[in-house]
Amino acid sequence: MGGSYLILILVMGASFYVSWRLKRKFAEYSKVGLSNDLSGKEIAEKMLRENGIYDVRVISVEGQLTDHYNPQDKTVNLSDEVYHGRSVAAAAVASHECGHAVQHATAYAALQFRSAIVPFVSIASNYMQWIILGGIFLINTTIVPLAIGVVLFGVTTLFSFITLPVEFDASRRALAWIDSRGVVNEREHAMAKDALKWAAMTYVVAAIGSLATLLYYVSILMGASRRSS
Repeated sequence: MGGSYLILILVMGASFYVSWRLKRKFAEYSKVGLSNDLSGKEIAEKMLRENGIYDVRVISVEGQLTDHYNPQDKTVNLSDEVYHGRSVAAAAVASHECGHAVQHATAYAALQFRSAIVPFVSIASNYMQWIILGGIFLINTTIVPLAIGVVLFGVTTLFSFITLPVEFDASRRALAWIDSRGVVNEREHAMAKDALKWAAMTYVVAAIGSLATLLYYVSILMGASRRSS
């Protein structure tokens, strides 16, 4: 049990470090202006058009690092700093989110699978913690609630790992496009790649953290199962 706690603490530490590095990198690259002086909005619209996508809108949303692609209403949502920004960071984020739009338009398998299980993940996320907590309280009586909670947590962990290829592929598409279209020069490309690397690392750490937590709950469930048999 002590080993499980140590792993969770290490994952939490890694998550804090990656989040800190990501914010530092984006703050740094937000100050580096693009040589072509395009805004994030202009880059996003250009990438969509050049990929034959005309039914996706580029809109501005509040917050920092709140950028995302919404497949339900087909919108590329860019934070105000990225939407209006003419920096390396804005180019990296805008093209990455458009990478998701391209995935959607080309029926990228991993994105389709992730979208298909979103309803299940939403249900699991809403109830699993309460079910697991109740299962732990009732563990000396029955292990059924805890087992259900573990299964639900397993669904969210699966979602975390499915997200990885989706995010890495979106970055790959983004970097290839901004390079081939001359949106960035060689120096700016290296910075954009570095920024997207740290953004991707947040998903990697989240997936590992979810797996570590799942294994912790599984160990509790297996221990209870052995005691009751």
